[in-house]
Amino acid sequence: MTSAYQDDNIFAKILRGEIPSVQLFDLPEAIGIMDVMPQSAGHCLVIPKAASRNLLDARDEDLAPLLPIVARLARAVKTGLQADGVVISQFNEAPAGQTVFHLHIHVIPHYDGVALKRHGGAMEDISVLSEQATRIRAAFR
Repeated sequence: MTSAYQDDNIFAKILRGEIPSVQLFDLPEAIGIMDVMPQSAGHCLVIPKAASRNLLDARDEDLAPLLPIVARLARAVKTGLQADGVVISQFNEAPAGQTVFHLHIHVIPHYDGVALKRHGGAMEDISVLSEQATRIRAAFR
């Protein structure tokens, strides 16, 4: 059994506009933002607007529109940043690596010969994230 959703998490605050983010898109179902502690250049997140702790307690009707949005973003990341590949990941509960308890999906570009950084590592400079976001937005269709 998972714990109850708590709306004081950082993603809920970003959705309410209480915390700034480098936004990629704002759709009725979800937003896309740059991850401020990226594992790779262009690491971004899809954050559903519906409140759920993770996949385990999300409603099916809230999950249904997410995969097409994630796919669109993955294509935009690969094209816009000329990545060699893209990993999609999603964590459920702390033992599985979840650190923010609002459902979110990672879109992580991979580049041949470039190792990933540690998850939750150093903060990236906002100007770097903004430049990457501009390239991703231009390819997002």
